Amino acid sequence: QVQLVESGGGLVQAGGSLRLSCAASGTTRIFYSMGWYRQAPGKQRELVATITNGGRTNYADFVKGRTTISRDNARKTADLEMNNLRPEDTAVYYCNAQIHPFSQAYWGQGTQVTVSS
Repeated sequence: QVQLVESGGGLVQAGGSLRLSCAASGTTRIFYSMGWYRQAPGKQRELVATITNGGRTNYADFVKGRTTISRDNARKTADLEMNNLRPEDTAVYYCNAQIHPFSQAYWGQGTQVTVSS
């Protein structure tokens, strides 16, 4: 049973930084893709950033230039470094992983990020 566990959320002032971490367990296979999504109250879940096992990254426009996603295939972890945070970044951030491009997506339980103005 694949499990994803997020950590690193919290309360930060606008302009500050946070680093979110996702640790996967329950499989010996390397994930094709790992990524981060977020969901703010009353809004749909949206993509923040993804990274493939080859290191190809994809970022949402609203985080480009102030966010970096990285992963460690051997440790099965994916980190999200967020800088210059804004109040509109406030949301629950979820880790996502797929073993193959069109296979089942696994989700973590989410970690709250709150940015105060």
